[in-house]
Amino acid sequence: MNTSEPESSFPFVREFILLGFSCEWKIQILLFSLFLTTYALTITGNGSIVCALWCDQRLHIPMYIFLGNFSFLEIWYVSSTVPKMLVNLLSDKKTISFVGCFFQFYFFFSLGTTECLLLATMAFDRYLAICHPLHYPNIMTGHLCTKLVIICWVCGFLSFLIPIILISQMPFCGPNIIDHVVCDPGPLFALACVSAPKTQLLCYTLSSLVIFGNFLFVLGSYTLVLLAVLRMPSATGRRKAFSTCGSHLAVVSLFYGSLMVMYVSPGLGHSPGMQKVATLFYAMVTPLFNPLIYSLRNKEIKAALRKVLGSFNTI
Repeated sequence: MNTSEPESSFPFVREFILLGFSCEWKIQILLFSLFLTTYALTITGNGSIVCALWCDQRLHIPMYIFLGNFSFLEIWYVSSTVPKMLVNLLSDKKTISFVGCFFQFYFFFSLGTTECLLLATMAFDRYLAICHPLHYPNIMTGHLCTKLVIICWVCGFLSFLIPIILISQMPFCGPNIIDHVVCDPGPLFALACVSAPKTQLLCYTLSSLVIFGNFLFVLGSYTLVLLAVLRMPSATGRRKAFSTCGSHLAVVSLFYGSLMVMYVSPGLGHSPGMQKVATLFYAMVTPLFNPLIYSLRNKEIKAALRKVLGSFNTI
């Protein structure tokens, strides 16, 4: 009798195949160039904002601390998936290890959850600044700002820890082909040898709570902000407030719109092509446009960037 035989009769899947975009080699090269350019611009744009905010002491105030953390988050968020996409576009095997798949899953979802929480925190900050300007300096202190940022990061990385552990413990006996660009819960549930409705319900319920809860909070905050702006006597103040809120709402719409398509309505049976496009949108497009929409339109940040670039030119 062979005592080394495992208790389970299922063979253990040691790696997955991320199909990504199954197309002609020329198109894959074109996609590689497009994704690489997008990734480089995203890292450069967000990295420039982080550097400018770090170097300019005048911008070490809550609004810009949140923006700096947001840009720093976007660098890691896009880096959790895009490098593997780029490698797979030039590879024939397109494999990712079992452990690597779940690490990608964990960081991608944790950073995405942190982004949801940061967007909600930034909406709360704008609400206090515009609706309660006299009390704002006393409420949004540096200590509270730091605590809110830490809470966003800690909660973001703890939220999906249990669901991801539960999914990783499910038996995967083959096939091991994921028709997607990232390791996502939908394809992983489909590949499992046994059904896990409770784990699946937990995963999608948590996703819905994170997305809808934060989205409704952001929407409520900016509704109150817009009502307060409309009551402002100064036309200049209204324009400035509308510009800030418009930029924030544009980012929120881009990010939450694509997330809701993917994770709040899993029962609609999205095609693999639609899943890939939606994932690319919130994994690559929104991190690229966020610096342009959120920060680079800001006069103070543009001045800080010119100051940083000027100091590099004098070296």
